[in-house]
Amino acid sequence: MRKLLLAGLGCALPFGGLAQGAPTTDRLNRAGVEATPTRVSPGETEVNILGSYYQQDGNRSAVEGGVGTQQLTDISPTIVLNVPLDSLTRVSANIGFDYYASASTDRIDQVLSSPSSHDVRIHADLGYSRTLRDRHTIVGLGAGASKEYDYQSFNVVGSWAKSSRDGNRELSVAGQAFFDQVTLILPVELRTGGNQRNGSGFDSRQSFNLSVVYSQVLSKRLQVAVSTELVAQRGLLSTPFQRVYFYDYAPLGLTAGQLGTAKAEVLPRLRNKFPVALRLNYYATDLVQLRAFYRFYNDNFGIQAHTLELEAPLKLTPFLTFYPFYRYHTQTASTYFAPYLAHSVADEYFTSDYDLAAFSAQKTGLGLRYAPLYGLGRFKTPFHGRVAKFKSLDLRYGYYWQSIGLRANIVSFDLGFTMP
Repeated sequence: MRKLLLAGLGCALPFGGLAQGAPTTDRLNRAGVEATPTRVSPGETEVNILGSYYQQDGNRSAVEGGVGTQQLTDISPTIVLNVPLDSLTRVSANIGFDYYASASTDRIDQVLSSPSSHDVRIHADLGYSRTLRDRHTIVGLGAGASKEYDYQSFNVVGSWAKSSRDGNRELSVAGQAFFDQVTLILPVELRTGGNQRNGSGFDSRQSFNLSVVYSQVLSKRLQVAVSTELVAQRGLLSTPFQRVYFYDYAPLGLTAGQLGTAKAEVLPRLRNKFPVALRLNYYATDLVQLRAFYRFYNDNFGIQAHTLELEAPLKLTPFLTFYPFYRYHTQTASTYFAPYLAHSVADEYFTSDYDLAAFSAQKTGLGLRYAPLYGLGRFKTPFHGRVAKFKSLDLRYGYYWQSIGLRANIVSFDLGFTMP
């Protein structure tokens, strides 16, 4: 159920993030907070334990053709490691899983508590980075994989970043490629030949991302960054178990809209995405910082979107920071979208997935970060008695709502540790 797990990524990346995909809306980001590296010496290993609990409800399920429940809960623990090999070289690992229970995908078989009502996705990513001799250039390589019941994905990534000698400017470029294989699970009434699971075997998708970020310190108080992430996708871009109902389609003598009159969603097999973004960080005082982020998004599915994020970290003490945040997002509908019973069988492509509809959305919430100078405590680890330092704690709550009815809550945390 990969699409369900990824939907909403564009709506809720950690502040200042740039979504890899189109603006989508079924759920917010998995962790809700970034693994924020603490300031450590080059010889220290960094460990971040992240987790979140996400819950949503709505009545625009794509599985049922744009109607029906969107109830979903998701639990997402993750461990992020950053290990120095020497003063110039680091390796990293990001390992975790997602467990979700979905009333929406439970309707694939139209039998409550079917196997599609829940799923587990496991994922692992490994990375290598090295600072070159000039001390201002960092290159990196990485690879990763994820797997769930009907979906498996592999990816490779390469990156390059160079800063100026005074550290006031930086240009970074990263390229990433995903290679995905999907099991084609159809709605139960569209299956043929006694196959109770799927009707068409397997299909594939490839995604290629190019990210470019230029950042500049304009003054002692103002920093700016301009970025883009160009995305090209080809292969299966539709979700086979999402139904579409037609006003002029009624086989077997049934009237339009009755059970059995659906077709599986069909979308083009090529998609290009063109987002550009601007980020500003303004240090108003030693205690107050203002952050603003704007993104314009456009793709060949006909969607245009605008996203604005504001965050105002407030230091209550040198070690305790509160950061209220707000996000507004609006988008136009895809050329291929129409609601329940609004498509014609003459349409070449069709979807009733409200991720591709016109809507506006808002998200607001509050975060807390506590990071004392000497850490929160120390404890022994099983690794040859090495002592770990509990460095920081981040807690975050967000409430998200759409103009078309979806409501969601997410609670997340990030525990930061270091080991010499």
